[in-house]
Amino acid sequence: MQRPQPMPAQKQPVMPPVARGTQAQAQPVLNTPPRVITTKDCSYLKDQLSWLLAAAKKCAHFAQECTDPDVANAIHRIGQMHQRQYQRLLSHLQVNNSAALAQLPPMPQGPQ
Repeated sequence: MQRPQPMPAQKQPVMPPVARGTQAQAQPVLNTPPRVITTKDCSYLKDQLSWLLAAAKKCAHFAQECTDPDVANAIHRIGQMHQRQYQRLLSHLQVNNSAALAQLPPMPQGPQ
């Protein structure tokens, strides 16, 4: 009786290495936040704040529902982490954007 032949191993696709100097690496790192928040930035920040607040609320709810004290404690700590991140982001955003805009030099006007 012949033994069945093993199936040949499928080759996994090899991803090419990321080239140095790609666009993602060329982006400058901001050590200080910009003085003005654009409308697009504001939308991203609003979404992030919403996600952090929702995650913190869900963790608080499920920590109360959980019967295992170790699991409840872990969920509670995760909720506190989301709450701290929410507070930190909110504190960075408490800037008078109108006053910051007024301090910027005027934009050059194009031909009309």
